Amino acid sequence: MRSFLKSFLACLLALIIFSFLLMFFVVAAVSGKEGPKIRSGSVLVLDLGQHFPEQLQKNALGFLSGEPDNPGLYDAVRLVQKAAVDKNIEGIYVITNGNANGFAASEEIRNALVEFKKSGKFILAHGDVITQRAYSVANVADKVYVSPQGYFEWIGYSIDLFFLKGTLDKLQIDPQIFYAGKFKSATEPLRLDRMTPENELQTSVWLHDLYNDLLVKTAAARNVDTASLHVLANEGKIRRAQDAVDNKLVDALKYDDEFKDEIKTRLKLDKFQKIEFVTMNTYLMATDLGKPKGDKIALIYAEGDIIDGKSGQGSIGSETYRNLVRKARLDKSIKAIVLRVNSGGGSSMASESIWRELSLARKDKPVVVSFGDVAASGGYYIACAADSIFSLPTTITGSIGVFGIIPNMQGFFNNKLGITFDGVKTGPYADGPTVTRPMNENEKQMVQEQVNLIYSQFKQRVSEGRKIDTASVDSIAQGRVWTGVRAKEIGLVDRLAGLDEAIRSAARMAKLTDYRVREYPEPQNLLERIFGKKEPVAYLQQIRNEIGEENFKIYMEMRRVKEMTQSVQARLPFQFTIQ
Repeated sequence: MRSFLKSFLACLLALIIFSFLLMFFVVAAVSGKEGPKIRSGSVLVLDLGQHFPEQLQKNALGFLSGEPDNPGLYDAVRLVQKAAVDKNIEGIYVITNGNANGFAASEEIRNALVEFKKSGKFILAHGDVITQRAYSVANVADKVYVSPQGYFEWIGYSIDLFFLKGTLDKLQIDPQIFYAGKFKSATEPLRLDRMTPENELQTSVWLHDLYNDLLVKTAAARNVDTASLHVLANEGKIRRAQDAVDNKLVDALKYDDEFKDEIKTRLKLDKFQKIEFVTMNTYLMATDLGKPKGDKIALIYAEGDIIDGKSGQGSIGSETYRNLVRKARLDKSIKAIVLRVNSGGGSSMASESIWRELSLARKDKPVVVSFGDVAASGGYYIACAADSIFSLPTTITGSIGVFGIIPNMQGFFNNKLGITFDGVKTGPYADGPTVTRPMNENEKQMVQEQVNLIYSQFKQRVSEGRKIDTASVDSIAQGRVWTGVRAKEIGLVDRLAGLDEAIRSAARMAKLTDYRVREYPEPQNLLERIFGKKEPVAYLQQIRNEIGEENFKIYMEMRRVKEMTQSVQARLPFQFTIQ
């Protein structure tokens, strides 16, 4: 036994020593490793097919594999800004095969490219299959090319919603829905088989706003009037790649090799010389975007569904974000707070909790909110306490309304599964809310009163934060969805600009001339990166890979239905796809 213990302890000690040595060498390797060098005459590659999340996503083992981190949207914008003054960057090549980013995110990227053009450097765009979403960014380029046998999409926008009422009827499930706001359409897929007139109206308005934004910006960039562009889409005139050239939407048809030859000509390279292309990820590794000195501005990213309790990447937990805001509020070195919201909402209680902490922070230092692709319902709730709200014209916002769902699944359990329930209770409401029996009228009235109370509270929060009387708030609330440009007209936002301008505004409000941005949630530390901190949403990617993108969307909607039954919700209508 003594011999075994000696051997065991010796092995344990050796393992500990080995681990420390490994850690030492890893840290030494990371600290001593220089980033990539950008050579003279380089061309920055902006691939619109690359998704830029709100916050930088670190590659946990990148320091070993050499794989760079994935820049966030704010990083991407600053990288384009940096390239404009970088003597080693001659221009930007925009890969235009689809666009993995939302409307507002695309607009931020496009605005950065517009500013880049002022440097006098070139922007060239090329794609084999150019979608409207990709073209909405690429049309700002000096030249836009499509492959001779490629495809150029110009057909207008459409939106498809799916409805589950027929499914629920077949399963004998009564959703028992309660809502406040005639435009609050989040529950329509559960209680109807088509859109209500109110939802059809609001959806038509904001969808046409997005489409009009595409027409106006394309017209200005390509020197073609909007009426002609509208006719091209309505009459299906763009059927071949050559049609896009004939109607001045692109400049010429070019294969990839021909396009690269044009870049070589601009760089004064011969046919045998290599073009120094630099991806956004590599440029991020080679570029220092932060300022090491100066007062701090806290940039807090709030992306995903708003949920109760703690959260990880991809959601906004009330406890997690309440603590983040409180930390920034009590930190004297932080002079202002910028909250970046990209959320369709979620739990009303969680939204109230985050709103409370932001309203307290506003008393101590400037609080500015920047909206991303979506900032609606609970996403707007948490924002309305800010000193100033920034939105992009194409941001989806508003949806000031609430709802609750308590499904009655008695028929499903009894008739489909053969399950029955029985029990004992001390009073008529002691077992409620429950999915095993239908609600009586008194129970329904109690839930509706709670929904109405939260809706009234929501409107009051907006009234106080935006300094609009409650009657006016009610007229623009009702669960109605607006685009950013209309939200500014009705007083829900203050300015139409991106995150970069929101940060500069916060600095001016705090009277800062020299400042640095501290981002929250904070990135993983070295130990978490080495040993691989488990992300709570990692399994979702595995499901997506297994069942495919379209089935994954349906799965996520069913998951949201389950979440909706747990509390009163301030949430945007079901996820939609714009084509």
